[in-house]
Amino acid sequence: MFKKILALVILSILVSCGSSRSGVKTSKNGTSKNRTQTSRKKPAIRTTKPVENRTQTAANSRNENRKTETLESTSRTVVYADLVKEYILEFKEIAKDNMRRHGIPASITLAQGILESGAGRGTLCVNANNHFGIKCHTGWEGETVRHNDDSEQECFRKYARAAESYNDHSLFLTTRGRYAALFKLPKDDYSAWAHGLKAAGYATDPKYPDKLIGLIERYDLAGHDAEVLGRQYTPKQPAVVAREPSRSTPQPEVVVMAEGSHRVQQGETLYSISKKHNTTVDDIIRLNGLSGNAISIGQVLKVK
Repeated sequence: MFKKILALVILSILVSCGSSRSGVKTSKNGTSKNRTQTSRKKPAIRTTKPVENRTQTAANSRNENRKTETLESTSRTVVYADLVKEYILEFKEIAKDNMRRHGIPASITLAQGILESGAGRGTLCVNANNHFGIKCHTGWEGETVRHNDDSEQECFRKYARAAESYNDHSLFLTTRGRYAALFKLPKDDYSAWAHGLKAAGYATDPKYPDKLIGLIERYDLAGHDAEVLGRQYTPKQPAVVAREPSRSTPQPEVVVMAEGSHRVQQGETLYSISKKHNTTVDDIIRLNGLSGNAISIGQVLKVK
């Protein structure tokens, strides 16, 4: 009996030892592995102040100092003067080639292209490659586009390339009888051509000739005419601002001009005079009975 009790005690001890070992996990080499729970640190969030866009600021500053042109014909477009120069650089060779083949002054072609297309930025030019505001008219079988002009949604010609528009402009003038009188004018008289286009009905804007003449003179487009004609060209010089004479210099005679009159100074043209007195070239020609745009230094003109 005692032996049975002793055996039961030993058996219970062995069972209790086995249960305590089951909670420990050992590796192959007999060492225990301790599992520790570690917490990961969250990455620190760095905040930075917004950096000023210096490039944009500099660009805005440059734009404020750039001269602008307001080109208003088939569309009102405001562009920088350097974009007008880029337009001239791109299309001057086409204009000169058309002058050689068709007899239209390159200065007139370029001035019309600049004005009508907004130097290539106008809606009609962008959407239809129409650089001269030419409407569909009877007989046009090419593509068309609608554009608001004298009336809403008028039909205008559409071209695949700008060169096609330039060529069609030349054909438009050379094949229509109402423009025949233009080709009797001197090829270097851009002023006469500008007024002739208006008289023939190319545009309804009464200031159309002045706008063309202004562009030609501001950007020296007449130089391209001279190049085609093989003539020497001297760019117009800006008017010289007279300095106040010194005490030793004799005082010039003071000429009192009648109201509504203007004495022509060196470097002035009818266009610049018309702008100075808020009138038009046509009005000055009419008031003074001029046959053209030729004026001389010292000449007194009626301007009102």
